[in-house]
Amino acid sequence: MVEVVGTGRHGGPREILAAMHADRKSVFVDRLGWDVPVVDGCFEIDEFDDAHAVYLIATMPGTVLHLGSVRLLPTTRRHLLGDLFPILVDGEVPRGPDIFEITRLCTSPLLADRQAHKGIREHLAMALFEYALTTGIRAYTMTTHLACLPQLLATGWDVEPLGLPKTVGGESLGALQVNVNPETLQRFRARFALAEPVLRLGA
Repeated sequence: MVEVVGTGRHGGPREILAAMHADRKSVFVDRLGWDVPVVDGCFEIDEFDDAHAVYLIATMPGTVLHLGSVRLLPTTRRHLLGDLFPILVDGEVPRGPDIFEITRLCTSPLLADRQAHKGIREHLAMALFEYALTTGIRAYTMTTHLACLPQLLATGWDVEPLGLPKTVGGESLGALQVNVNPETLQRFRARFALAEPVLRLGA
């Protein structure tokens, strides 16, 4: 099950958020070497982890053990693509109350193998569309490494590029818009063999 949690809009168990930030530090800082802020030596927390961020977090049932998560940022405020990476967009960065940005997709380094990581990513993908269709989000934006694009397309995401890829900090990055529609969610349900909703609202 995937829960909607946050520091402001939804509230949320502090233990779940702490576990998420600790895993983000392990993945993004320790393993990938990102130059991002670390709090108390243990938690990856940046300026966008504020009261306006929304988190979709998969946990082990009955525990606060973080299995995977994704952060959503409103594009009507400061966000990564609009304020740190606008160079990736040809023209205007998409903004609006019905457009959110997908950031910080993270699966726990404690998961047993690649198949376990894949399963959590599939749950999070479905949760993104369940959340959007429930709350009136019509599109997501995201910044991604080009190596991830074939997997997104093969899985059935309805995406369109927002500009030509560019090299930023030695990495080949691109900006995408993810269009939200019920058909994509149905493709996910069939492909992942997950007939029931995975998202629990109101956490």
